[in-house]
Amino acid sequence: MKSLYLRIYLTVVVALALFATGSAWLFQREVQAERGRFDEQVSERIGAWADLIQRSLPPADADREQQAVALADWSQRLRLPLALDDEQGQRIGASESYLRRTAEMPGARHGLPVRLDDGRTLWLLRGPMQGLRAEGPMRPGAGLGGPRQPPLPPWPRGAALVALLLLLFAAVAAGAYPVVRRLTRRLEGLKDGVERFGAGALGQRVDATGRDEVAALGASFNQAAERIEALVRSHQSLLANASHELRSPLARLKMAVSLLEESPDGAPLESRDRLKNEIRTNIGELDALVEEVLLASRLDAQAATHQPAAVELIAIAAEEAAQVGAELQASLAALTVQGDERLLRRALRNLLENAKRYGGGVITLSAERVAGATPCVELRVCDRGPGVPEALRERIFEPFFRLPGHAEREGGVGLGLALVKQIAERHGGHVRCEARDARDGGGSCFVLSLPLA
Repeated sequence: MKSLYLRIYLTVVVALALFATGSAWLFQREVQAERGRFDEQVSERIGAWADLIQRSLPPADADREQQAVALADWSQRLRLPLALDDEQGQRIGASESYLRRTAEMPGARHGLPVRLDDGRTLWLLRGPMQGLRAEGPMRPGAGLGGPRQPPLPPWPRGAALVALLLLLFAAVAAGAYPVVRRLTRRLEGLKDGVERFGAGALGQRVDATGRDEVAALGASFNQAAERIEALVRSHQSLLANASHELRSPLARLKMAVSLLEESPDGAPLESRDRLKNEIRTNIGELDALVEEVLLASRLDAQAATHQPAAVELIAIAAEEAAQVGAELQASLAALTVQGDERLLRRALRNLLENAKRYGGGVITLSAERVAGATPCVELRVCDRGPGVPEALRERIFEPFFRLPGHAEREGGVGLGLALVKQIAERHGGHVRCEARDARDGGGSCFVLSLPLA
């Protein structure tokens, strides 16, 4: 069953149904017992009436009219509809009340037959007796004829009633316990998992089997735990790599400052200027590294508070392309997406600066709309550099990863493309690296794909 509340609800309903069934059974037994006692009283009364009427009627060989008159007289006295048949079953007479009542109920004979000692049959009809039928005639003074209902079990009283209620309570408790215990056991497991995760066991997961609310809660916790673990691991890796990358410019900066302080006053001006330029370069590298690390950290921290707005990509692309001297190719005058203009501008700038640093100086930027199930816009930054080996086209988007030899020749901290990937994914898009056609001069193309507004 899918919903937990349905389990609890049905458990209560079943318990109530059991209680209602037991109560109804006990009530029915009591009603049937009362009905049996009432039938016995009515049977005794009818037998007495039949005995009285038999003694008061004229004999069977008397005039039929005389018998009919006497029958009508006793019908008025007893206020009881009566009819009398002879030994052969022929009707001798009937009271007006009997005829009136039987006229409303079509049929040959109505009422309760009482066989008199002289062979005649007396028919009695009374309102409370309607619906009572005997299988054969009865004798005066006898109870109702025909088969009787089987005797009912005695109504439980005292200790028997207490035992029955205890049995019903035990049945309800036994049925509800497995459901409640299974629920509490799963909640206890979820509680233990949350406490272990909060204590630092980031790999802790809880049991999410099932299809009810507890299973959904466990699955949500596991998903949140995976995201938190990935975020913490990412920050740990970022911090470790950043501390490693900081060592090189700091060491060079320390050496340059030391050489500058130790140089004599009469040292050549060119040598002092070279040391100063080295210091400026290292400071700039440190500044860029700190900025990239801070931006990478803020991207995850500000994801929940990000409020997207309409961003015109063609205008941003034109401004950023002009900064690096890239050629802009756009078939449309406007392309609008929902996002953060500052971050999208930063992603495009990183791609263009990356192409300028490694791409041989010839850069083209194109923007076009791509139709499909989900229309999107593609920004292509192409260069004529040495290209990226196919085996490394995914790894270049990892933080602090640089192609062999690039760090020594061109510098960089290895966070630019990783930030582009983070920004693209935050906006519901993606980025990829493709090889440029050799007929176009070779090189690489970085494609930033973003969904249209």
